[in-house]
Amino acid sequence: MFGNGQNEQTVRKGKPMDEKKVKEQLKKKSRGFFGEFQKFIMRGNVIDLAVGVIIGAAFQAIVNSLVNDIVMPLISLITGGIDFSNWFISLDGTHYKTLKAAQEAGAATLNYGTFITAVINFILMAFVIFLLVKFLNSVSDKLHKNEEEAEPTEKTCPFCQSKIPIKATRCPYCTSTLDD
Repeated sequence: MFGNGQNEQTVRKGKPMDEKKVKEQLKKKSRGFFGEFQKFIMRGNVIDLAVGVIIGAAFQAIVNSLVNDIVMPLISLITGGIDFSNWFISLDGTHYKTLKAAQEAGAATLNYGTFITAVINFILMAFVIFLLVKFLNSVSDKLHKNEEEAEPTEKTCPFCQSKIPIKATRCPYCTSTLDD
């Protein structure tokens, strides 16, 4: 490789190093920050988490629509036409009829009605996820109940601890006679 007969060695600072030491140093370098990051990213759990986050973001849009378009109008109807989106406090001391009017005037506002809507979104999302997990667990339980456990086909030799056919009368590994 180097033209001087050092095909299984490498040269570092003029001193030959054996291949084993070179591999150890490369392992140490790969364990650095980026090596650890690569190891972390390539775990199956991280990929599962990423898929879950993406599905959760899509699910969030559905729940937001459910809350804003169905639940909040029903709550508003039950409470006599109260619109949570216009519940706010203007910090400049001026009274504005709607949140939109306050925002157009450039007033700083505390939007506690929007916060109430976010809390309702969270509770609904948690409830829907609970129902989904409960449903999936019940389906999984039904599937596992229907599966019958297969009869064992192997046993362990009491003398050499090797796996052998269940009907064997003599161990093929240690030739012991089995009493079973």
